[in-house]
Amino acid sequence: MDIQRTLTGKIALVTGAGRGIGRAIAGRLAHDGALVGVHYGHSAAAAQEVVAEIRENGGRAFPVEAELGVPGDAAAVFAAFDAGLEGSDVGAGVGGSLDILVNNAGVSGSGPVGQAVPEVFDRMIAVNAKAPFFLVQGALPRMRDGGRIINISSLASRRAFPESVAYAMSKGALDTMTLCLAKELGGRGITVNTVGPGFIETDMNARRRTTPEARAALAARSVFDRIGRPSDVADVVAFLASDDSRWITGQYLDVSGGTDL
Repeated sequence: MDIQRTLTGKIALVTGAGRGIGRAIAGRLAHDGALVGVHYGHSAAAAQEVVAEIRENGGRAFPVEAELGVPGDAAAVFAAFDAGLEGSDVGAGVGGSLDILVNNAGVSGSGPVGQAVPEVFDRMIAVNAKAPFFLVQGALPRMRDGGRIINISSLASRRAFPESVAYAMSKGALDTMTLCLAKELGGRGITVNTVGPGFIETDMNARRRTTPEARAALAARSVFDRIGRPSDVADVVAFLASDDSRWITGQYLDVSGGTDL
């Protein structure tokens, strides 16, 4: 595969990159020339597969292991990131640098308010909102001017999904963080944007696609009458990571295929 060079010289970190949307994002950024830290929490084999696939296609990547949603998670991510960057031939000599942070990792499955329990709610907030907040905090001292912060939110933060209220709340926090950070970091030329996918064919929502009828119902919610693919999201993220998006910041980009228009 020919490598596009729009991100040559850039260093990226993609959280939750072992599968689904994160995997597609990591692959696309590497395809465009970035050196990519492939973060994972538990799926070591999947993350190693992503790294191997990127390298086989002529890209550059290394694994980053650290669990999110636990005390000290952001510090652990960057410790692993720096070690991976300096410990491999692909990143030697550029430790402590970062250009693109993609906050993609997330958990779902909260249920309606009547079934909510504190443990699940706390987990949603810890992984989906608190971890990205402190990852940004840890990223900023090492992020070079003109960098990119891209938060993966959800259509659930802009539409009513009562069956996933805690999840929607946690993603709404990301949307608000994007607005605040965009204004704060504009002086450094760092753009901050949110991408809001609709229904994407990943493991996270597999339970909603267990029958042909269920699949058809999800597909029908898009004006294109299909379920989204991880690459549909990754391509938008790649645009936001590139210099072509330099005049876009503080925005929520709906990547739902026109769901429920």
